[in-house]
Parts: sequence; structure tokens; C-alpha cells
Amino acid sequence: MKKRPKPSKRRGASVGIAVCFAAAVAIVGTYTLKSYQKSDRPETSAADETDSTEDKKVQTRSANTDRLVINTKDDRKEEEKETEKTTEEIGEGADEEVKEESPGVETAGSGTALSFSENSQLLWPVNGQILLNFSMDKTVYFSTLDQYKYNPALVISGAEGDQVISGAAGVVKSIDVTAQTGTTVNLDLGNGYELYVGQLKEVPVNTGDYVNANTVIGYVGQPTKYYSVEGCNVYYEMRKDGQPIDPLQFVDE
Repeated sequence: MKKRPKPSKRRGASVGIAVCFAAAVAIVGTYTLKSYQKSDRPETSAADETDSTEDKKVQTRSANTDRLVINTKDDRKEEEKETEKTTEEIGEGADEEVKEESPGVETAGSGTALSFSENSQLLWPVNGQILLNFSMDKTVYFSTLDQYKYNPALVISGAEGDQVISGAAGVVKSIDVTAQTGTTVNLDLGNGYELYVGQLKEVPVNTGDYVNANTVIGYVGQPTKYYSVEGCNVYYEMRKDGQPIDPLQFVDE
């Protein structure tokens, strides 16, 4: 009977080394797999959180956009209401100003037509007599000046403070003060006709006022130095297209 040979110590050592190596590989593989799974989970979670954050931003932006549109429409409506309110207030204020400026006095802008003609008549402007007649074809004597000269107007006597009316409907063209005729109201009667009424005081009308034939346009004042001898009077001159004409031809005697 043969005896089995004893295994060599070298072969046993090789087997042990192989077993240890296999165990080490298994351990490393397991650890690597676990590490990979752990690292993959945070990335997925981070991606999910990023997507969630973006969704929230989009929703917030959308909500803000909707709110902005709504506010813009409301603001526009408020601005339109404020504009309409302001326009109405301006219109009412303008109407009040017009009423205050025109307290029942008609002016040239009121649509009143001036229609004086050769067939129209004049009212006597003051309670008095003629001191000097109209005369442009021959000279007349002026007592104060002590000379003869042409006279383009009627010089009518009057007591100081007597009312003076225009004599015809018209618009006050100007109010002037001259050395010869004192305070003088110029009336536009239309169609080239004008009246110059002088030697007045306390004139109650203004430039641009519309007056009727019997409207008081002033009061008899003190005579100027050109009429001191004649005494208080009304200077009453009429013109047609800038040329003096006799007012008497329009007075119903």
C-alpha cells in the first residue's frame, strides 16, 4: 500500500492568496456600487429641485404679468376718468369767466350786426342847442379862438353833468383824450359810418362794448381851452369812410 504524498506548503499558500484576492474584489465592487447609487440620488434630487424652482419662477412671473396687465387697465381707466373730469371743470370755468366778462352787455363779438346807412336816423345826444354848426364849405367864427375856421362837427350846448347818449347803435371803437375835444368816444356804426362824441367825463363804457342809440356814453364835462368862451358843450362829429359829414342830415327834426 502506497502512501499519499503530502500536499506541499507552497500550493496551500497559493490557494489562500487567491481566496483573499477574490474577497477583496467582492468588497471593492460592493463599495463602488453603493457609492455610485449614493452619488446618483443627490443629482436626481438636485435636478428635481431645480425643475421645481423653475416652475415656481414661471408661475410667479405669469402671476406678476397678469397682475401688471390688470393694473395697467385700471390705471388707464382712472386716467381717462381724471381727464374727463378735468375737461369738464375747465369747460365750466370757461363758461363762468365768459359770464363774468359779459354781464348783459352786448359786444361786437356777440353777433350783433352794425347796419347804419344813409336812411338811418340819429337821436339828439344831449338836451341843448347848437352853438356851432357843421361847416366844411365855408368858415365859421370861433369865439374862444377869435378866428374863422372850418368846423367838421356840431358843437351842442349842455350843462355840466348832463347825460350824453350815443344817438345810434354801434360799437365803442376807442376812447381817447385830446387837447381840443377832451375825453372823446369813437363809435363804429357800420358801413363806414363813425361818430366822435367829445367834451365828456365819467365815461361808463369800454372799448369793444356794444351800445344802443339811447345808451349813456358819458356826461358833459368842463370845456377844453378851445371852447372856454362857448362854455360846456358836446363835440359831435360824424364821418363816412373817414370824411366828415353833417350829422343834422340824419336827425329827425
